[in-house]
Amino acid sequence: MELIKKTNIDFMSFRKPAYIISAIIILISLISFFTRGLNYGVDFAGGLLLQYSFDQEISVEEVRSSLADLALAQSIIQKFSENEVVIRTLRIPDETREAIKENLTEDIGQAHLVRIEEVGPAIGADLRRLGVIALIAVILGILLYVSLRFEFRPAVTSVLALAHDGLVVIGILALFQREFTIPVLAAVLTTLGYSINDSIVIMDRVRENFAMRRREPLCATLNRSINETLSRTINTSLTTLLPVLALLIFGGRMLQDFSLTMLIGLLVGTYSTVFIAGALLVDWEGKKPVRR
Repeated sequence: MELIKKTNIDFMSFRKPAYIISAIIILISLISFFTRGLNYGVDFAGGLLLQYSFDQEISVEEVRSSLADLALAQSIIQKFSENEVVIRTLRIPDETREAIKENLTEDIGQAHLVRIEEVGPAIGADLRRLGVIALIAVILGILLYVSLRFEFRPAVTSVLALAHDGLVVIGILALFQREFTIPVLAAVLTTLGYSINDSIVIMDRVRENFAMRRREPLCATLNRSINETLSRTINTSLTTLLPVLALLIFGGRMLQDFSLTMLIGLLVGTYSTVFIAGALLVDWEGKKPVRR
């Protein structure tokens, strides 16, 4: 189904406004990242995992309400079974651990501590290091693949657009102090893959149009290619966006940061695919032409 049949939008004429918008957002993102930092979750910052069982069925909301008295309502709470719950929280003193059990017993019913695991700062730091390596490996791998698949310049501009997406997503997470956990890192990497996939589709069409219309100006070829793939880009974005929105609205607090990261990444990725990747290629070719 094509929501947009045929368009003839001059996307390249929006290059400068797009650069200004992106520069402002990236500046805000960098300031947020370096001044506020990421709000690392238990996985990265280290912390405690507590598993409790009860004599009756319990809900996450009941547990969260009970923890609110101890200022631990922001903890990650998961149902392990109908009568068991797992609580992930930052490092807390022994007295607070005892207070958690007492509060749960008083508010919900007899709570039995089934498991306790501690993630030390060294493990958290190691996970952060591996996360950064994973991010760099993804970007280098994409650069290598796109360079082999197309040409060097489209590869570089596509990866720059990708770096733009990553900076914006991480900056927004830092700005609003959303919890940065392993699932959120997975969401960031997923959106990078989604974004480069869109860019590859457009660059592939650019290559086909170059071959058929060698005398056509680069701006016109890029506009033609983006317009020809616009319906596909919108359809893909919408079909991905709908389940992400469903997760955000109905997925509960556990999936909120993950789905929010996916939502931001999808929107930013679609924007950079249409307005940034091709625009960078046009300006690069304009300054140092290698074609025709």
